[in-house]
Amino acid sequence: MTHSFYPPQRTLMGPGPSDVSSRVLGALARPTIGHLDPLFLHLMDEIKTLLQFAFKTNNALTLPVSAPGSAGMEACFVNLVSPGDKVIVCQNGVFGGRMQENVERCGGIAVMVQDTWGEPVSLDKVEAAFDEHPDAAILAFVHAETSTGVHSDAKALCALAARRGALSIVDAVTSLGGIDVAVDEWGVDAMYSGTQKCLSCVPGISPVTFSERAVQRIKERKHKVQSWFLDMQLVMGYWGGTTKRAYHHTAPINNLYALHESLVMLQEEGLAAAHARHRRNHHALVAGLEAMGLAMAVAPEHRLPQLNSVLIPAGVDDAALRNALLNEFDLEIGAGLGALAGKTWRIGLMGFGSSERNVVYCLAALEAILQQQDVAIMSGKALKAARAVFAQD
Repeated sequence: MTHSFYPPQRTLMGPGPSDVSSRVLGALARPTIGHLDPLFLHLMDEIKTLLQFAFKTNNALTLPVSAPGSAGMEACFVNLVSPGDKVIVCQNGVFGGRMQENVERCGGIAVMVQDTWGEPVSLDKVEAAFDEHPDAAILAFVHAETSTGVHSDAKALCALAARRGALSIVDAVTSLGGIDVAVDEWGVDAMYSGTQKCLSCVPGISPVTFSERAVQRIKERKHKVQSWFLDMQLVMGYWGGTTKRAYHHTAPINNLYALHESLVMLQEEGLAAAHARHRRNHHALVAGLEAMGLAMAVAPEHRLPQLNSVLIPAGVDDAALRNALLNEFDLEIGAGLGALAGKTWRIGLMGFGSSERNVVYCLAALEAILQQQDVAIMSGKALKAARAVFAQD
């Protein structure tokens, strides 16, 4: 006989999902009501307003797609890319490659700008791509590359696209809630994110926002959006406006309770305070790792505070170490992806999981397992270095 599933209490410090607070988990357990219930429609409006706060935007077309961040990515591309459109796609990690895949599946032409994994998108290379392809309609890039722990200059890239008469599509899956995101100030035309990282919600929903320029492009399309489910003109019949809502799909009601609660928590803390908390915990973690003798994979000025990429010391069995952390400490950290597989660990400090407790726990557990594997490290110094950073505040 199959029995109920009761997962262990893990500490999630990988690239996502991140730890979820008891407030958000409690919201999931509230009574389910109908997706067209007047009370739920009111909640939908509140979620839209809270997402506008998180994105720093007044965009009317701001909503949570009823699917994970990958669907938010697809929603941006299928609505804005038509067959034959040229799209300049920046790749400095795994997720730029997924952007390319989306462009090509829409019938567009992906003009690739490649940068070394672990380094930000090069403005000069993007400028050169526009020089070579002045008819490019869209620039697409990842703000916070989850596979490498690098952030790129979204403000400068969006300004560059606007000067060239192109729209911008920005991946903010790992950045929203963790570092500054300013859609209106930066002139972003389409941005998508995910709930399971710095928003500290459960996986399964993707916040998106579209500028007025982007909405106009959607309205002027000559081809149907290739995805019925993600067609924004249809989705807005359910999510938008003041007139009667049109049924489009059954929203994930309880997940949206959870998203609402996580956004309320973000609003209570304040964006600046949330960003400062992520930076503080990042600096403490890095101080501890370096005191232990480990090295970071990304230059300080380009590091993501919420996703720390650490070089694996020579001779360490990557999989064995991560398995030991999981089995002995119920602690999850992430493996490297793509070109960095087996070369880096990815340690997340995201949302609710970005805490002094998690920094200390991770450093202590990592040091214990490295000692078990007879790796040459500087023992007994990591926690002292981290606590010195915390003491400064």
